[in-house]
Amino acid sequence: MWQQLLVALVLVLGLFGVLVPGVPGPWLVWAGVLWWSLQDTTAAAWWLLAGATAVLLFAQAEVGRLPARRLRGLGVTRRMVVYAGVGALLGFVLVPVVGGVLGYVGGIYLAERSRPAGHGAAVASTRAVMRAVGTSVLVELYGCLLIVAGWLGVVLGT
Repeated sequence: MWQQLLVALVLVLGLFGVLVPGVPGPWLVWAGVLWWSLQDTTAAAWWLLAGATAVLLFAQAEVGRLPARRLRGLGVTRRMVVYAGVGALLGFVLVPVVGGVLGYVGGIYLAERSRPAGHGAAVASTRAVMRAVGTSVLVELYGCLLIVAGWLGVVLGT
C-alpha cells in the first residue's frame, strides 16, 4: 500500500514536472511506472510499462518535430502555468481523454482573461502562447496523463 502511494507521488511530481522547465517530468512518470512494474510483476504491469515506454518515445519524437520553445517576450507567468496544468488535469478527469486539451487551452485563456486587457487580448495571448510553447508542453503532458490514467486503471482494476 505504501509503495503504491509513493509511486503515485512520483507520478504526480512527474505531471507537475512537465509544466516546470528543466524538470524531466515524462521521465519521472516513466520511472514511477518502472518502479511499480518491478514490484508488481504481473502481466498487466509489464504491458503498462511497455505501453508507457511507447507513448513517451512517441511524445518525445513529436516534441522534437515541433518548433523550439520560445518563452521570451510572451509574458508566461507561474499563474498561467498553474491554470493550464490544473485545467488539463480537470479536463482529463471530467471529459476523459479529450478534455485534457480543452482544459489546458482553457486554463491559459482563464489566466490571460484575469488580466484587465479583456477577451480579445486573452484570445490573442492564448494563441501566441500555444504557438510558442503550448503545443510541445501539451504533447508531453497529454502523454503523461495517458500513462497515469493507465496506471490508475491497472491499480484499481486489480
